[in-house]
Amino acid sequence: MDEPADHYQPVPAPDYQVPVELARSRAQGFADVMASRRTIRDFSPTPIPPGVIQAAIQAASSAPSGANIQPWRFVVVTDPERKRAMREGAEAEEREFYERSGARDWHAALAPLGTDSSKPFLEIAPAIIAVFELHKGPNSPRPYYAKESVGIAVRILLAALHLAGLATLTHTPSPMRFLNQILDRPAEERPFVLIPVGYAAPAATVPAITRKPLREVLIWS
Repeated sequence: MDEPADHYQPVPAPDYQVPVELARSRAQGFADVMASRRTIRDFSPTPIPPGVIQAAIQAASSAPSGANIQPWRFVVVTDPERKRAMREGAEAEEREFYERSGARDWHAALAPLGTDSSKPFLEIAPAIIAVFELHKGPNSPRPYYAKESVGIAVRILLAALHLAGLATLTHTPSPMRFLNQILDRPAEERPFVLIPVGYAAPAATVPAITRKPLREVLIWS
């Protein structure tokens, strides 16, 4: 049900302040930590410490959202059979994608990264977080700016997991509706992204990519 317009009563804003002399160092420290994050495709089966994923999802759930609808669902999958079914469904969609002639430009862009239709990480990573975008349904209100809201929440989730020392990957086979059936999710929940979570395998490698320099992405106006 939609909440009435006067549902939220004003309360004092949180009193969170950072001393001026620490502001830049904190921001730079976070930037430096996040600069070390890389997409990992080779995972170790080493278990994730208890409570880490829950805390990271709690952080993600603090994200702003249109009209405060909070249109996200985080389904944490650890069951081997479900992970295997997710891999099979994802690889079927990926094979179709890589064989599609109309996506040649996208294929060319992916080629330097060495990706293909094989997705073993969906079985090997100890946990897969399936993020769903919540739309209007029998027990959910209409969302506003759903994709933007869920995207912000996912970015916070990735940062929280990285700060905990965990490796992640964002995987978006298209279409992803097979996930609703595998994970028993209602139709109003639309798959947004799959995030394998765990530790990088000892022999894991990543492509030697670089980031654009700040002068190319920062504009003062």
